[in-house]
Amino acid sequence: MIAASAKPAERPAVRWALTAGALGFLLCFLFVPLAAVFAQAFAEGARAYWLALVEPTALAALRLTALAALVAVPVNTLFGLSAAWAIARFDFPGRGILVTLIDLPFAISPVVSGLVFVLIFGAQGVFGPWLMAHGIRVIFAVPGILLATMFVTVPFVARELIPIMQEQGSEEEQAALALGAGGWQTFRRVTLPNIRWALLYGVVLLNARAIGEFGAVSIVSGHIRGQTNTAPLHVEILYNEYNFAAAFAVASVLALAALMTLAAKSIIGRQR
Repeated sequence: MIAASAKPAERPAVRWALTAGALGFLLCFLFVPLAAVFAQAFAEGARAYWLALVEPTALAALRLTALAALVAVPVNTLFGLSAAWAIARFDFPGRGILVTLIDLPFAISPVVSGLVFVLIFGAQGVFGPWLMAHGIRVIFAVPGILLATMFVTVPFVARELIPIMQEQGSEEEQAALALGAGGWQTFRRVTLPNIRWALLYGVVLLNARAIGEFGAVSIVSGHIRGQTNTAPLHVEILYNEYNFAAAFAVASVLALAALMTLAAKSIIGRQR
């Protein structure tokens, strides 16, 4: 009788076929487009590439993208930590609703979320007249871009931490508290070391989404050059104007950010 744990013999031909298929897919849909981006970016020479990046509206778009990431990452990291702690450690009324709301940005289109912000904060929206009366602009201004970016990046840290913290349990934290440690000391010396790699993994994904967000930001930005255009929106405008070299030059910066994100994700994944 064959043991239940016995595994079928693996055929080398099957293994090589699957490996070749995976590599071929990556070559066609990842490496070739990525190489095309950099080839088009330098199609008119290194000087044209540099001038496209230091052009005032391009610099403004890159600065706004960096600002959106700098705001969204710490805010949603703090929220993700707090939400994961509450969900994994406590039972309270509305716990299931909180979990559902965290997943909401995954469930709806970013374009729809942008339209919701317009309906709430736009000139004809719920709070629009009051905001305009007090000289506060949200839609077609930087605050709207920050809100849209924060909304679409809400789930990433929380979704990485919740299953990890639920699996680990609270025994170590309870032991630390029983030995006289304070709440902050327990978090810093017990909880944080246990979740640090999951936390970093979530932050990397959050940052990548914040930098590359297009749909929601496109709706609330108004596409005002030098003011409310992020880097992805600036690429779209340049491409629509047939300024291909400049469009691919800015796109190459986003591609480099994506490659750095993949490298960080890979390193953190190995550490986990």
